[in-house]
Amino acid sequence: MATLARPARDASATVPMRPELRRRQRRNLRAALLFILPWIIGASIFTVWPILYSGYLSLTDYDVINAPEFIGLDNYRRLLSDEKIALSLFNTAYYTVLLVPAQILFSLALAMLLNEAGRSSSFFRTAFYLPNMTPPVAVGILLLLLFNGQQGLINMALGWVGIDGPNWTTDGPWIKPGLILMGLWSVGSTVIILLAALRNVPAELYDSAKVDGANWWQRTMKVTVPMISGTIFFLVIVNTIAGLQTFTEAYTAFFGAGTYSNEAALFYAIYLFQQAFEFLNMGYASAMAWLLFVIIMIITGIQFLVSKRLVFYEGDDK
Repeated sequence: MATLARPARDASATVPMRPELRRRQRRNLRAALLFILPWIIGASIFTVWPILYSGYLSLTDYDVINAPEFIGLDNYRRLLSDEKIALSLFNTAYYTVLLVPAQILFSLALAMLLNEAGRSSSFFRTAFYLPNMTPPVAVGILLLLLFNGQQGLINMALGWVGIDGPNWTTDGPWIKPGLILMGLWSVGSTVIILLAALRNVPAELYDSAKVDGANWWQRTMKVTVPMISGTIFFLVIVNTIAGLQTFTEAYTAFFGAGTYSNEAALFYAIYLFQQAFEFLNMGYASAMAWLLFVIIMIITGIQFLVSKRLVFYEGDDK
């Protein structure tokens, strides 16, 4: 009776690694560690240690002047009863939920126009990216100038078409929409990333879709969006995290003078800053920071779970 041949054994599994090869690998490892050592030291001192220390401070009553006094979970219990925590979280969520889709859609529209611009695309890429170079403090001041209810450019433009614009900077219901519109000022980096993704979509896919009779909208939804969905997902993650931590523009526009009382612009990061550096409740502010960290982690985890159904990666079998 014929016998089945045994599969050949992997020679690399039986032959011991040569001493020269092991020494070379150790040298390469030491060289790699030496090159990344400055980053490790910097990250440990300026990132890891502050994170761990803020976790300790969140369990203390600390006013910066006196030594921290351990109080256990009192700061976290206080979070549950602080009405401004709920208000600031609502303002931040409202802002982020509306801003992120608006940024993605607006940036995708600009990127698709740039993709068809030909030689002039270099100029427009630079023009779209320049607002990202504007300091956030200047953007906050610009917001007050553009959205001024009486003499602002936005209301002047609306008046030309017969629309009586609202008081963007004083009426509570219009403050966050004004900030959202101002957030579209700096979409240049998102546009550039989406443009790079669009240029990596194989032209053969569009040609096949045209042969099948697909119109522009069908090509966009069935070819473009799925092929760049990984990039869109990355931008949604990054912009969501940035939206949840928004601070400078709103603080400059509405809290810089220290006299503004309309709480429609009170974002979570602004309230955290006030607790830490205006009221010197550093322990309570640390607890707020850890709450924000947990919220961001939960939202990011949910986004990753949802992405398994919505995001296409080249080489996927689904």
